[in-house]
Amino acid sequence: MSIRLSVLSLFLRLVEKPRLARLKDPLEARAMFEATAARFFRTPEDANRIETRIAGPAGPIPCDWMSRGRPDRRAVILYLHGGAYVMGSRATHRHVAAVLAGHARARVLLPEYRLAPETRWPGAVEDALACYRDLLETGYEPGRIALAGDSAGGGLAFATLIAAREAGLPDPACIAAFSPWLDLTLSQRSLRRNARSDPMLPASRIEETRDFYVSAAEAGAPTASPLFAEIPSPPPALIQASRIELLEDEAGAMAEKLRAAGGDVRLDWFARAPHAWHIFCGFAPEADGALARAGTFIGERIVRD
Repeated sequence: MSIRLSVLSLFLRLVEKPRLARLKDPLEARAMFEATAARFFRTPEDANRIETRIAGPAGPIPCDWMSRGRPDRRAVILYLHGGAYVMGSRATHRHVAAVLAGHARARVLLPEYRLAPETRWPGAVEDALACYRDLLETGYEPGRIALAGDSAGGGLAFATLIAAREAGLPDPACIAAFSPWLDLTLSQRSLRRNARSDPMLPASRIEETRDFYVSAAEAGAPTASPLFAEIPSPPPALIQASRIELLEDEAGAMAEKLRAAGGDVRLDWFARAPHAWHIFCGFAPEADGALARAGTFIGERIVRD
């Protein structure tokens, strides 16, 4: 564990985790995340960004196209940001998208899907599916599209796959999910086992946060909790997670499920990283290394010279 990640984890444990535990207003949490991102997260200077809008079920979906260097313009990653479905945006995740784009030699489409509590499940799924459908209709081959995301966005990547199949759309080339939130029924043991070890997420608030997005009665639906969906012959998947985070068991259970269904799955465990540590790329070497591995995984599956 690097010194930088050790210092970061201590800061999260002593400052951010208690602050998240005190926050009760999701809009306040959203504003705090945006302010933190503006202050600390830096998009690489050589990154390229183009704003666009995609037609969605409730109106235009604001999106960023992110890239670095000379990407294969036929290859694209649909990246779905994290934030527990109540926060996060293009601004909080542009740096992650740009770094991943560079490693994969692809362009990244980063949409700003609708958030709870203003829009509850399945609004986020509908927006992500609209973006995936738009890529296909624009002319991208499904074998050159990857789905990726962190935390809630990682779960949303799998939910998008499920929704796409339900809509009769072809599978993407692969999925990369970082600390994915896959079980909104909150039935995994690591939610309790890792309540103290997780340096960032307060276990005491996870049920309340879930309820902003989806009710307990609906939480077991396939596009709310992809862990319980039937996904036969899944596309190749990379799942990266930490051994000390609340969502540890969800990552392991999804990897087992996909393998049992015939999938090619790579499960990368990181010993003591905080939840969704990828957002600290440019500061923590563990974040840079994880995104480099993910970019290589994606690039090998969607970029063909």
